[in-house]
Amino acid sequence: MKVADLLRVKGADVATISKDRSIADAVTMLKERRIGALVVTSVGTPLVGMFSERDVVHAVAQHGTGALAMPVESFMSNDVFSCRLTTTLDNLMALMTQQRIRHVPVVEDDQMVGLVSIGDVVRGRLEELEKEKMDLLEYVNAR
Repeated sequence: MKVADLLRVKGADVATISKDRSIADAVTMLKERRIGALVVTSVGTPLVGMFSERDVVHAVAQHGTGALAMPVESFMSNDVFSCRLTTTLDNLMALMTQQRIRHVPVVEDDQMVGLVSIGDVVRGRLEELEKEKMDLLEYVNAR
């Protein structure tokens, strides 16, 4: 299975926030959309960072509730790892595990075409395992 297969089911909608918006705005978006991360954008640049629930925790731990007024860029992750539509689930799982990340933007021709979460990867892998199981049962029963 490839990332393109995950996006066919999930869709290509990506929640974004400007790097200048407040952490409070980001928290509101995360809650309303029931998601764990936002892609951070800037004028003319569709992907300058990622802002996740972890970043909220770090901000509040360092600055208390005053962090909520700070801009997202103060605590976003600058080193963003991305994948392509042709990336396999195995390669994506390895990237997420090695880099300890839960969300990976999907980029094709310098354009963001989706976002994959660890939940999407687990769902996709479970589908693969279920198909393999059914194929094996079919093979065994045909004998």
